[in-house]
Amino acid sequence: MAHYNFKKITVVPSAKDFIDLTLSKTQRKTPTVIHKHYQIHRIRHFYMRKVKFTQQNYHDRLSQIVTDFPKLDDIHPFYADLMNILYDKDHYKLALGQINIAKNLVDNVAKDYVRLMKYGDSLYRCKQLKRAALGRMCTIIKRQRQSLEYLEQVRQHLSRLPTIDPNTRTLLLCGYPNVGKSSFINKVTRADVDVQPYAFTTKSLFVGHMDYKYLRWQVVDTPGILDHPLEDRNTIEMQAITALAHLRAAVLYVMDLSEQCGHGLKEQLELFQNIRPLFINKPLIIVANKCDVKRIAELSEDDQKIFVDLQAEGFPVIETSTLTEEGVIKVKTEACDRLLAHRVETKMKGNKVNDVLNRLHLAVPNKRDDKERPPFIPEGVVARKRRMEIGEPKKKRERDLELEMGDDYILDLQKYWDLMNSSEKYDKIPEIWEGHNVADYIDPAIMTKLEELEKEEELRTAAGEYDSESESEDEEMMEIRQLAKQIREKKKLKILQSKEKDTQGPRMPRTAKKVQRTVLENEMRSLGVDMDDKDNVSMQGWFYV
Repeated sequence: MAHYNFKKITVVPSAKDFIDLTLSKTQRKTPTVIHKHYQIHRIRHFYMRKVKFTQQNYHDRLSQIVTDFPKLDDIHPFYADLMNILYDKDHYKLALGQINIAKNLVDNVAKDYVRLMKYGDSLYRCKQLKRAALGRMCTIIKRQRQSLEYLEQVRQHLSRLPTIDPNTRTLLLCGYPNVGKSSFINKVTRADVDVQPYAFTTKSLFVGHMDYKYLRWQVVDTPGILDHPLEDRNTIEMQAITALAHLRAAVLYVMDLSEQCGHGLKEQLELFQNIRPLFINKPLIIVANKCDVKRIAELSEDDQKIFVDLQAEGFPVIETSTLTEEGVIKVKTEACDRLLAHRVETKMKGNKVNDVLNRLHLAVPNKRDDKERPPFIPEGVVARKRRMEIGEPKKKRERDLELEMGDDYILDLQKYWDLMNSSEKYDKIPEIWEGHNVADYIDPAIMTKLEELEKEEELRTAAGEYDSESESEDEEMMEIRQLAKQIREKKKLKILQSKEKDTQGPRMPRTAKKVQRTVLENEMRSLGVDMDDKDNVSMQGWFYV
């Protein structure tokens, strides 16, 4: 099932914004400092990076524009024709083609100037090549101003189109303007289409959704159609023609019995005959709307003959009123049932059904004897049905007792205990196994034995059986322990003294320290420098050797 989400198309910037965004991003994302005394390969790489980065940004953004917009040859014919009506297919393809050409031109410009920049012999020449490359890229984008503006308008309009699935179960409303199509869709779906007493209130397709037989349905409201040749129809009417031509739906042709729409029944019949080729192979229902004003039986004989002839051709005619909701549900049910049957019939005629049917087998048991085997119904179910027929009052549950007694209610679950002796329900320790309970397994002399055990433990403690035999320390061990204690105290004292010192004072840099001339001369002599003619020797620059 194809789903088209045109709301995810990225925004198309104008030519000026496009250039500003790309150049500012190049300035932010690439290095900005270069000096002429750098090696030439470093200077070339610096400006090549800017040209390639700008080209890549233009390439990515233009490619995204070309990719995001739908291709008319790949999408469903309904959307392809709808976009042709709304935006002109030739203009649309031309704009996308211009954007694609601009992308290739930007790539070629970057390739040419990067090749030239490899032969740049100075910072100035490389900078001028970079400037020319970026300028030509921006000029190419400026020339696409009209295409970018057109595509942005198309994107905004596409994002406002209703999401219509061309392949799902659909009911399609059509007819003259102001016959009650929008009122009908408001009744059967959750849509809120504007309804006004003048023609062409609906100027585009509207879609609403509903549920029938646990299935999802969409109802499409089309703009009104006037009875004139196809080439004379405007954009609003052509949207309805496109929907009728491409959507696999049940068509509801709405007719106004009261003729309050400004068109007589004969004109509405002529429109029906005019667009009848679009109804081929589709379930069709004639909806005679506004029956609260005038019914078919109240019409003249000529007008009644119109509906009689339609019924004779096999088209069901149903009287409805969106004001009183008479016949609305009947139309909905009839249209949905006919469309479901039509879809099943269409699938049965296809080739896929044969591939599935040969794998299906309906097993039918053969009759083996004359013995009757009636259905088995448990006795509990039969008794329950009998009690329901008699009207026997139901058993009160604990919840019913709680609501009945209010604050006086106390939950008592022990009354439901199923014991051998019902008198033991409220015993503190009831019988648990073969006539015994927990108390039967407790030693009756356990307390006496506990007292004897405690007395025995007291005697052992008094005799010193649990006392630990601590070894007596000699004088040497005591001296070692005393010395270790002094060392720990001295260590703590040193740590405190170190913390009190201000070790984070200002430090003099090495270049600011004063150097004695004699010390420097001695160092130079040790390095082999002749310092005899020291008056003519300059000391400047020795620090940088």
